[in-house]
Amino acid sequence: MNDFQEIADRVEIEALRGEFTDAAMMRDRARLAALFTPDGVLRMPNVPIELIGRQEIRTGGERLQSQWDFFVQNSHPGTIRIDGDTATGRTYMQEVARLLDGRSGLNFAIYHDTYRRTPQGWKFAERVYEVRYVDTTPLGGSAPGPDTQAHGTGEAGDAGQAPDAGEADASTTGAAGDFGAPASAERLDRTIEALRANGFTAELLDDTAAARARIKDLIPEGAAVFTGASETLRLSGIAQDIEAGDRYQAIRPRVLKMDRATEFDEIRRLVATPDVFVASVAAVIETGSLVIASGSGSQLPASAGGAARAIWIVGAQKVVPDLGTALRRVEEHALPLETERAQAVYGQPSAVNRLLVLNAEPQPGRGTVLLLREAIGF
Repeated sequence: MNDFQEIADRVEIEALRGEFTDAAMMRDRARLAALFTPDGVLRMPNVPIELIGRQEIRTGGERLQSQWDFFVQNSHPGTIRIDGDTATGRTYMQEVARLLDGRSGLNFAIYHDTYRRTPQGWKFAERVYEVRYVDTTPLGGSAPGPDTQAHGTGEAGDAGQAPDAGEADASTTGAAGDFGAPASAERLDRTIEALRANGFTAELLDDTAAARARIKDLIPEGAAVFTGASETLRLSGIAQDIEAGDRYQAIRPRVLKMDRATEFDEIRRLVATPDVFVASVAAVIETGSLVIASGSGSQLPASAGGAARAIWIVGAQKVVPDLGTALRRVEEHALPLETERAQAVYGQPSAVNRLLVLNAEPQPGRGTVLLLREAIGF
């Protein structure tokens, strides 16, 4: 083999390795699988994963990527040794990622490669992923939301200045310490539009006084109403409005007087299928989804579809850009506050034993979200 052929082979193999990173970043699983020979193998012993053949590599990639909130992969070229129609080499990797369940981390790793010349060019015969360093410290950053503005040098475009570090807009960072800050007017408007597009009836109200008044319009007199355990309902006075007096058939006060040992089935039916369910949520995602966390799960059936109508009152601080941030909000913000309340009231901590994500409302008019411009509740 002459020197020119070896140079051409090296260039092609280098392009193959770059194509792999690009396909991974673009979530193009079909293209990534096509970079392997038909019997190619992708091994990740530290995960552990072993995928053999293009179909397994494609479906395995889909399974992995479906868990990502975000993923960034940087590859750095290593050695290439060519021996006729086969070659070996190494690629050095740096990866940062957050999963939808909130876990995140930083990896430094090596791909140990075997390449094979084919009629379609050089392909991976085998890639073996060896992790050299892992840091699972929660990441402080996040994937930018639609309204996140990049501040570059010489491209500001207006008279303002980019905020200093430590003065970043709390509405876009998604950091745990910012989960109590109300979202901006633009984000609230965008969230309302997304909720409506997903089938929810969504209204943007100024404050809790407006929500209290609106609730009276939305719930007909005499309706059987179940109020979820919620600081939003308590602090706003909505729980008291519904549970006191005789305007409605209030289910919660009735259930609290029942014997859980002997009347459990009746309690279960009452809370699962009320005429109207009123509660709050742990987070509302800007793309139009609701995230609800529960310790016992007793309130979830009504939200999921058991109630004839459901109304959620949501403070402006609960708006988040994505599901990963919503799950972090549950674990890092809402759960500690709810545990403090539960310890004082029940003498035991709270827990996130069940999660419900409502991505859309298929039944028109059933689900209503009253999103407030002010912060209230956990």
